Amino acid sequence: MRRVNGSPVWVEVTARARPARSGGLLRVEALVRDVSERKRLDDQAKDIYQQILQSEKMAALGQTISGVAHELNNPLATILSWAERLSEKSLDDTATRGVSVILGEAERAARIVRNLLTFARKRQSTRAMIDLNTLVKETIALRAYDRMPNLTVSADLASSLPSVFADAHQIQQVLLNLMINAEQAMLDTNGRGSLGVRTRHDSERDAAVIEVVDNGPGIPIESQTRIFDPFFTTKEVGKGTGLGLTVAYAIVQEHGGRIRVKPTRGGGATFSVELPLSSFDATSKPPRQTVTPMDAARGASVLIVEDERALATALAEALTDAGLKVDHAGDGEEALACLRRTNYDVVICDLKMPRVDGMTLYRAIAAATPELARRVIFVTGDVAGTDAEPFLEESGCRWLAKPFRLSELLRAVRETLA
Repeated sequence: MRRVNGSPVWVEVTARARPARSGGLLRVEALVRDVSERKRLDDQAKDIYQQILQSEKMAALGQTISGVAHELNNPLATILSWAERLSEKSLDDTATRGVSVILGEAERAARIVRNLLTFARKRQSTRAMIDLNTLVKETIALRAYDRMPNLTVSADLASSLPSVFADAHQIQQVLLNLMINAEQAMLDTNGRGSLGVRTRHDSERDAAVIEVVDNGPGIPIESQTRIFDPFFTTKEVGKGTGLGLTVAYAIVQEHGGRIRVKPTRGGGATFSVELPLSSFDATSKPPRQTVTPMDAARGASVLIVEDERALATALAEALTDAGLKVDHAGDGEEALACLRRTNYDVVICDLKMPRVDGMTLYRAIAAATPELARRVIFVTGDVAGTDAEPFLEESGCRWLAKPFRLSELLRAVRETLA
């Protein structure tokens, strides 16, 4: 029903009907009760129940994606390694173009898998000096594979933007969340839209700023104070978890910055992410580091412990070409047998393997040969949020996330030998 002022009211009606004493009329006695508050609490309870279900789905999704990522990253690592090996060979023009395409598409697939993992679960924070303009370009390129043709995206990047000390993967997650939210809002409302990403230097606040601007429906004033709350969403049931902006807010806060939303002139919304600038002087000379050239590592013996034979073959050939002596073991059990026969300078080991896994193998090495335990390099398809994360931190070993470039592996071997 509606009140006199037009506002809605939920009512519950209890009534009975009986014949009137005269005239053949029907007498109805009814009790009309205002139950608006009870209805609101019932709807709230249903929303909370749906949010709990969604949280459980997200947890299950994280576990599923972790397994899928590991299975995808192994063949991707093999494709990337062989493509890189072939790119160094003398090939005709057609083959060179083909290898270049394979290399580029394998890296693209690897980025997609990494972003699936980023959305599904937390990852260990690794900060460095990053160029926000480059990050914006890469994120826009990443979204290109899933963008609708009726969406236009533009970038307005400030020149000479100072670098920031941040986790590139986490800041990219923030940017992806903001872009995807804007895209969905514009498409759901108008079926089309225009999205702009801008960067600028705020000298007054000594911060680098990223702004995501859209011409969608905007955010109602009453929702702006709750937009970063957990499980709050303006989307229909089943179309949003209400966690994306909460995660974005937490990441920005952890970096010592702030994230805000304001209306866009002419309609739409503008999300602004401010990140404090580091006191690091980019013009000063970094401390000199001693780097051992690869020639100094020639003749060193390496044991590769990897159950993916195609990947192990590519890695073995690359290391052999670099002048190292290489043996291969298909799992931890074979590796233990090799270690009993031969003294190795470096062990490159997968974490997830049949029979004896990488963690068990490492503990056996640490117990028998502590000196060698410091020269173990792990390779893995997924670390974040798994048992491997605290293990790697505790061991202090170098590790590479699959798929990796051969140059990264060679550098890790060189530094380990140094």
